[in-house]
Amino acid sequence: MTFLKRHAYTILFSTALLGANTYTLLKTFVLPSAQAQVISSQTSQTVASSDSGQVTSTDNSYQDDNISISITSGQTSDTTYYVADIKLSDASYLKTALAQNTFGTNITQTTSSQAVANNAIFAINGDYYGANSTGYVIKNGVIYRESSRNSDYDDLAIYADGSFATFNESDVTTQELLDSGVVNTFAFGPTLVSDGEIAVSSSEEVGQAMSSNPRTAIGIIEEDDGSLHYIVIVSDGRSSESEGLTLYQMAELMQSYGVTTAYNLDGGGSSTMYFNGQVINKPTTNGNTIKERAVSDIVYIGY
Repeated sequence: MTFLKRHAYTILFSTALLGANTYTLLKTFVLPSAQAQVISSQTSQTVASSDSGQVTSTDNSYQDDNISISITSGQTSDTTYYVADIKLSDASYLKTALAQNTFGTNITQTTSSQAVANNAIFAINGDYYGANSTGYVIKNGVIYRESSRNSDYDDLAIYADGSFATFNESDVTTQELLDSGVVNTFAFGPTLVSDGEIAVSSSEEVGQAMSSNPRTAIGIIEEDDGSLHYIVIVSDGRSSESEGLTLYQMAELMQSYGVTTAYNLDGGGSSTMYFNGQVINKPTTNGNTIKERAVSDIVYIGY
């Protein structure tokens, strides 16, 4: 009894500290916290006609008057990867969406669920903004988060005309980005290809991740005629069938398709490619289980 009285303060303090730490972890990684509902863009981005005209669709291709998508697959470095070659008549068909149409922490849905909810023809996972408390978030021309992240990696900006550029958050504000015509930003990285040249080293990695991973990357081919031409690559990994790619290997792949700029999005268990109602790749979560991970946002093609 005397021992308990003597150490009561220590026990109470330790219990309170444990409770506070537990709540912090739950708030960061588990408890949903909505901060804003999705609102319409306030930019002057042209809204293209939703009239798709005649549609021709197969298991690995889609063609209408405005959108052309071709899906192929390949093997490299004991890894299966999937390539989407995308051509658009208007940049407004390249969109982003937030899980449950809500901006916040730990608000997630699978890529395929978000794709279905937004009538997407094609979709991939985005940058999983909800896993971080900082980092610019501009989606479809709306600023959702203005606090900058402390990272050596640049962000990707997509402009209203469909062009790509990378930038460092310390050099520009979200309002300046919006005023310059940016409609979407992605705070992940790194930049894989810049001006047609590989922009990562052979030993570079995101944080403490394994060197060979499932990956998702998006790139643009700058055509002489100004047409909109994108390359998206998703690789499988962490399985006996598919080892996964390093950042440098993904950059090499992107460069081989002629992209001028390519950017690394969230990978690992998040890496998912959806097309015409089906998940194309084999998303692998921890434990080597083939299953989609719920994520906070997607990039998609649709009306």
